Amino acid sequence: MQLSFSFIIPVFNRPNEIAELLQSFCNLEATEEYEIVIVEDGSTLSSKSVINNFVSQLNISYYFKENSGPGDSRNFGMEKAKGNYFIILDSDCILPKSYFKEVIKNLNNYYVDCFGGPDTAHASFSNLQKAINFSMTAFITTGGIRGNNKSVNKFQPRSFNMGLSKKAFKATQGFGRIHPGEDPDLSIRLWSLGYNTAFFKSAYVYHKRRISWSKFYTQVNKFGMVRPILNKWHPETKKITYWFPTLFVLVFLFSILLAFINIVLPLYLILGYYILAFVTALVQTKNILVVFYSLIAITIQFFGYGIGFLKSTFFIGVLNRNPETQFPKLFFKSK
Repeated sequence: MQLSFSFIIPVFNRPNEIAELLQSFCNLEATEEYEIVIVEDGSTLSSKSVINNFVSQLNISYYFKENSGPGDSRNFGMEKAKGNYFIILDSDCILPKSYFKEVIKNLNNYYVDCFGGPDTAHASFSNLQKAINFSMTAFITTGGIRGNNKSVNKFQPRSFNMGLSKKAFKATQGFGRIHPGEDPDLSIRLWSLGYNTAFFKSAYVYHKRRISWSKFYTQVNKFGMVRPILNKWHPETKKITYWFPTLFVLVFLFSILLAFINIVLPLYLILGYYILAFVTALVQTKNILVVFYSLIAITIQFFGYGIGFLKSTFFIGVLNRNPETQFPKLFFKSK
């Protein structure tokens, strides 16, 4: 089958991000033609004028629709797209010059109906953005959940950098209304229908994440709340590793209490982990300020996710509450 590609990009009140992303499209080393489908999800800060600056250089289709969330906006874009293979990006991403060539090369070597690629930090990013990138992508914090070389068939692509065939989109009807969590939910439904997913390591994006410490906590707290819901919907995907952030938080707090009665071994274990994180971040980022920010980011990530996971496990797993009734902010309304 001859592949034709459509990039699907939802945007909500981020015209400056779209400008950066489209500029990176202009610099792509592209050997294949493609279209870009931008879906403005009910923004009050329109990206239309920014997009108009690129229409002479890029094949762009622009749509404005009522706000219904990123998942539904991606579905809308895929319905409008002309291609038979969709590449889904977040508006806060920037593409390296080789991105599209790497996607095509990987698909030629190992075709799958759904792939995911990694994210990383660009040298121009702020120290906060680099620290959060380290916390979200390092093996010592996420255990490779965002991708590794063995992630074939059972990798859960994330929608900031994701490929999906038109055939697979039609079979699944695309993303659901939960957010975050709509991307792993889609991956699991794809597996149940016999589709494979894969991790394309070389098809990375620079993920800017315009974020503060408080927004980061809110984000990872939602990630934690979503996982027990996905476990309830798809019990075959439960893993003990999803408990690790919660266990870290409990051990962290318990070790402080034990230290007051001169039992310090658990506290030394926690300290040992932070020393390992310090060294790993220093080797990877080579920036001492980013290293210290990374330690803060790791703490926020573990506490935010761990508390969210524990809270959701209690209400969803123990009390058997309806997820949408208990956590309405995790769901966009039906049309």
